[in-house]
Amino acid sequence: MRNAARVLILATSRKTRGGITSVLKEHERSRYWKDFRCRWLETHRDGNILIKMGYFLKSFVTYLFILPSYDLVHIHTSEPPSALRKVCFALYAKLWRRKIIVHSHSFSTQTTINSRFRPLYKILIRCADKVVVLSQSIKAEFCQSIVSPEKTTVIYNPCVREYYPQTYTSRNTILFAGVINDRKGYKDLIRAFSLIADKHPDWQIVMAGSGEIETARQLAQELGIADRIVFPGWIAGEAKDRCFQEASIFCLPSYAEGFPMAVLDAWSYNLPVVTTPVGGLPDVLVDGENALVFNPGDCRKMAEELELLIENPALRQQIARESHHLAETKFNIDTISDEIERLYLEVLKK
Repeated sequence: MRNAARVLILATSRKTRGGITSVLKEHERSRYWKDFRCRWLETHRDGNILIKMGYFLKSFVTYLFILPSYDLVHIHTSEPPSALRKVCFALYAKLWRRKIIVHSHSFSTQTTINSRFRPLYKILIRCADKVVVLSQSIKAEFCQSIVSPEKTTVIYNPCVREYYPQTYTSRNTILFAGVINDRKGYKDLIRAFSLIADKHPDWQIVMAGSGEIETARQLAQELGIADRIVFPGWIAGEAKDRCFQEASIFCLPSYAEGFPMAVLDAWSYNLPVVTTPVGGLPDVLVDGENALVFNPGDCRKMAEELELLIENPALRQQIARESHHLAETKFNIDTISDEIERLYLEVLKK
């Protein structure tokens, strides 16, 4: 039965690359989206400063006209530029006495609520009836710093997987997927693989994503493994499906995350994961059971764990089986959808 209330979702463009877009595209197919007659208002898109400003102004003018038709505004935000845009929307919604949910996807509290932009986030959070974060550890930091526990709730990102009819054969591949930058630790992965590459000549890395590709190529060249790393660029759709299905191990050596969509993707594709205990991952990671874990920057430990999985197919299967269980339960879209529906009802009843 359709709910009488209507929800306006504020987030980045469908065409923008990143985790928030992937999450919302999955939510669009969920039951609550139809029940609450949700509308996704795109407030940002990739491009130069003029394109971004024009897109923002266009979306805000639209917002001025359509807001009176909605009961609740669900604001998805992350780093300071996003928060600055969303404050304008939140203040206007407050003026109209609309219910507000602020959903934080930031990768670090040090760049947001505990940075020089703290006053900006305080305004945004004061406007909110409820604040959503991506993990228990992030909630603890929010509650210690800027918001009460009663006002804060944890809702995980869901696992997202698009299925295509063609299936691919797994190869001896270590997959990295994400923006290729220092925060993601791509240089550490290249250095770690260089320590074991000679012992495993039939293995390679596929480093999928946009960013510092030429810097990565140069480092691989310096370490003598340039022919062992493939750079397919940003992947989506069937290309993404193929990369994940052909991989044997997934590795994300990040220094900071919210809750990395790439790891959720790996779980949904039944891949064993080697990663760092950052962001929301410590909520669910059990080292040696559903992942192999090392500290950010520890290349030697990462190399040991990659080699352990390379040499032990049974362990790969065991870890993949345990982590895939998370994809089917705690991080299943139906589970997450039910949590958001309950949140909407709670906020609307206040």
